[in-house]
Amino acid sequence: MATYVIGDLQGCFEPLQRLLAALNYQPAQDSLWFCGDLIARGPDSLACLRFVKQLGSGARVVLGNHDLNFIAHYYGYGKIKAADKLEALLAAPDLAELVRWLCQQPLLQRGPEDTYWMLHAGLAPDWDLPTAISACADVSRQLQQDPVPLLAAMYGNLPARWADAQTEEQRWRYTINACTRMRFCHPDGALELSSKAAPENQPDLVPWYEFWRNKPHPELLFGHWAALNGQSPIADIQALDTGCVWGNLLTAYCVESRQRYSVRAEQQ
Repeated sequence: MATYVIGDLQGCFEPLQRLLAALNYQPAQDSLWFCGDLIARGPDSLACLRFVKQLGSGARVVLGNHDLNFIAHYYGYGKIKAADKLEALLAAPDLAELVRWLCQQPLLQRGPEDTYWMLHAGLAPDWDLPTAISACADVSRQLQQDPVPLLAAMYGNLPARWADAQTEEQRWRYTINACTRMRFCHPDGALELSSKAAPENQPDLVPWYEFWRNKPHPELLFGHWAALNGQSPIADIQALDTGCVWGNLLTAYCVESRQRYSVRAEQQ
């Protein structure tokens, strides 16, 4: 009986099947946790979404920025790019059902007794744990009950600090940006949402996880940042996006054994 946390799929269905075979995945016993960005940029987003959905209670998911942008597009807000390769998904007969299912997925998943948490991008530097739980729950509640007001307010880079979020809409936007888009912050903790580089190439910015190095936290599991190549300098903060959609690896992390397993994007 194992729990495997899998990095960004982004439509890479065939590597996912090879990874599960390498894990000797047993659906009746094992749980799969997905770090968000199930779709976009890879060759088979529709298969990925259908597969994870049909796992039912055997899977846990958090939403990533690509997932949220897809939901927003469905409701008339986000823009889908040709590079997202979502034509088959948008034409699927079960599109509405898939969107409804995605809207039920949270920004934060918490393991037993809060021993580990999974998010897509990370935890905002100026949150504590109770604030993170409350902020993520507010976004999820709105997305599940009435997504349109949230999706209409979602886009934009401000506020960059939690203390500057004065309205409900601003708190939603800040929370979504922190949990699904953030990689770096400025030294004062303000979110920086443009750079996708590796930390060594951005010496004037601070990776978000450095703000949590000395703060109480459960083991944190995140994806989103392919330039890290799965490497985090903090032992209990696990980076799991290893860039499968860019031709690198798809990675799973077993929380019980703390072991990693990877397959290449293309079968050798």
